[in-house]
Amino acid sequence: MALSDSDLIKEYLQGNSLAFEELVYRYDRFVLLTAIQFCGNEDDAKDIYQDVFIRVIKGLRKFKYQSEFSTWLYRITVNVCLTHTAKQKKKRKEYFTSTNNEYDGNTIEEILIADTEEFSPQARTENSDVSEKVGDAINYLSPNEKMCFILKHYSGYKIREISEMMNCKDGTVKKYLFDGVRKLRKQLQKYDLV
Repeated sequence: MALSDSDLIKEYLQGNSLAFEELVYRYDRFVLLTAIQFCGNEDDAKDIYQDVFIRVIKGLRKFKYQSEFSTWLYRITVNVCLTHTAKQKKKRKEYFTSTNNEYDGNTIEEILIADTEEFSPQARTENSDVSEKVGDAINYLSPNEKMCFILKHYSGYKIREISEMMNCKDGTVKKYLFDGVRKLRKQLQKYDLV
């Protein structure tokens, strides 16, 4: 019989590194897929994945068992994704507002293409035009709206679960979803998809 998450944590804290490997095995797919869906860049997603599990290792001794391990892990994943997005926005802002105005050889097209490749979500289906437009539309959402939308509509979580992951009230999640869907609808109308 498989050990519970709590038992695996206790085993790991007593020095059994295989117990932690089992925890990673149980949840690595969720962490990586959430990171890919959120940032749209596999390299960044791998960095997020690594950061999440480093934070888990550092925080396991403080884990209070007041919630399920999975809820705690999801909350860490959400926070790392949101932090990553904030850092990326800051980098972009610094790039475009830097005092160094020297021409670096890139055309505006190259800069814009590089920017959209780095920050747009991957297409949901086989590179179809529609999925690209939906992916582009998702970029217009705030980080919290985007995370709620991905967790609800791509990962299939319930509002209650999302509120626990994001450490906010159900009503807040509903507002993020409502506002996010409204913004998506507005963006997709530009493409005559709604």
